[in-house]
Amino acid sequence: MSKVTVGWKEEAKLLKLNIDSIKVKVDTGAKTSSLHAFDIESFDKHGVSYVTFKTCPSKRHPKKIVECKAEIIDYRKITSSNGQTQFRYVIRTPITIGNKTWDIDITLADRKKMSYKMLLGREAMNDIVVSPHKTYIQSD
Repeated sequence: MSKVTVGWKEEAKLLKLNIDSIKVKVDTGAKTSSLHAFDIESFDKHGVSYVTFKTCPSKRHPKKIVECKAEIIDYRKITSSNGQTQFRYVIRTPITIGNKTWDIDITLADRKKMSYKMLLGREAMNDIVVSPHKTYIQSD
């Protein structure tokens, strides 16, 4: 599979979560990808664990709330950049940046105070190359 070059911030789609546009900070310093989530609730259905949550993918449109549902694939202890440790649900979903779509694992976290509602961490970067001095290389 050929690698695609991205800037340090890009626009992405998480269509399985009904998110048709979200600005993503491509963060080589973060191991795990993270998505802003609130009103998080877990439940089991036929022996499978799921999570429902709400997100606001756009900082410019804070009233545009998207309700999401996904299968829980893990529950991990994550240490944030400020040294705080917390347990977070992990989901797996396809991400699309430019013309490339691949599955990534995402932790759900309260990122309302952060500039970007989503971080793309190193674990999701196997098939991309980051050009750190550019932005929106793959975006229209």
